[in-house]
Amino acid sequence: MPILSATAAQPRPSEITPQSVYSRRRLLTAGAAAGLAWFAHAGAAAPAPADAATALVGERSRIAGAVTLEKPTDWQDATGYNNFYEFGTDKADPRRNAATLKTRPWTVVVDGLVQRPMRVDIDDLLRLAPMEERIYRLRCVEGWSMVIPWVGYSLARLLDHVQPLGSARYVEFTTLADKAQMPYVGSRMLDWPYTEGLRLDEARHPLALLTFGMYGQVLPRQNGAPLRLVVPWKYGFKSAKSLVRIRLTEQMPATTWNKAAAREYGFYANVNPDVDHPRWSQATERRIGEDGLFARKRKTLPFNGYGEQVAALYAGMDLRANY
Repeated sequence: MPILSATAAQPRPSEITPQSVYSRRRLLTAGAAAGLAWFAHAGAAAPAPADAATALVGERSRIAGAVTLEKPTDWQDATGYNNFYEFGTDKADPRRNAATLKTRPWTVVVDGLVQRPMRVDIDDLLRLAPMEERIYRLRCVEGWSMVIPWVGYSLARLLDHVQPLGSARYVEFTTLADKAQMPYVGSRMLDWPYTEGLRLDEARHPLALLTFGMYGQVLPRQNGAPLRLVVPWKYGFKSAKSLVRIRLTEQMPATTWNKAAAREYGFYANVNPDVDHPRWSQATERRIGEDGLFARKRKTLPFNGYGEQVAALYAGMDLRANY
């Protein structure tokens, strides 16, 4: 999600947890014991907790572009440095406050312009399609980035199940808004509930991920449990968390940050180093977890490095006007 003030545009050095090298864990299950095994990625550093009770394993995805070879971000950084304004505006607030979120029971309504509307339990969604591991770059509109191993399946699998009507052009995503569980819901900073949207062809792209886990575990509450959207070629605020409704529409849906500041947060929000935010440059990014006060920023890639896979979706479009 975007920030509320220019002063928060970049993380302070004191907010970044140093890391030396990273060991990416793969979980293997064996019978009821769900045995755990580690496969070293690049040395030893703080991994995800080895908890068989919350394990969620996906086969490595074979979809083009779905697995970057970049070093994944440390688990503590990925789960402790977040935007989830329903739980607070500080980066540490979601981990601090999200324990109140109840992820069972949980149902999701999928409706609108579909032949087979459904109200589906989270456990049925978990069984709808085989789980895959996707290692994606994540680029926040604020100018920082991570690399995260997600677990889920293409959103298109769910859309195929409900069978969109010919008149459907867009997909709207709605986040839970429950004051009893989310202490900042009801505050005046945003219009609740949080909503986001994609064109239907974007939502059908195989890289658009309906996500249930990360690092071989079910999603932590602060990262959008029990299910969220991940759209790796767009700024992070497009990837709505803790979803309770997915609605297909003919008209472009109103989205939360676009309603709050249309000049700053467009509907498309494709990562674009050539189109600056009105208050800061988007040409470079700080990779969370990279060492040192004077660590060099990375150059931001068009479409966050997924241009080969998704640029055709926007052929002929003015990407400055459709930001």
